[in-house]
Amino acid sequence: MNTLNTLTKRLPGAGLLLSLLTVSLLSSCSRFNNDGSLATWGYVILALDLFVFFDIFRQNWGIGKKILWAAIVFFFPLGGLILYFLFAGRGKVSN
Repeated sequence: MNTLNTLTKRLPGAGLLLSLLTVSLLSSCSRFNNDGSLATWGYVILALDLFVFFDIFRQNWGIGKKILWAAIVFFFPLGGLILYFLFAGRGKVSN
């Protein structure tokens, strides 16, 4: 019963996340300029993706969870960033 309550509390946030992802994926905002070079937006996403990759592999998780999150961020750069920061459950890093 506790898991059902937890899931129902996350439902409005998941709906909002889904709508934001849909709008961001269908918008005319591109990461590339007309000549094929990266736009400023593309550099921002690239820098955030690199930060997330370093953060993923610093976490005290199993290798399966690390690879899963890295694949999500790699295949879905903008959506993966949003999902990672919302649902990764990041803890303190042990040195």
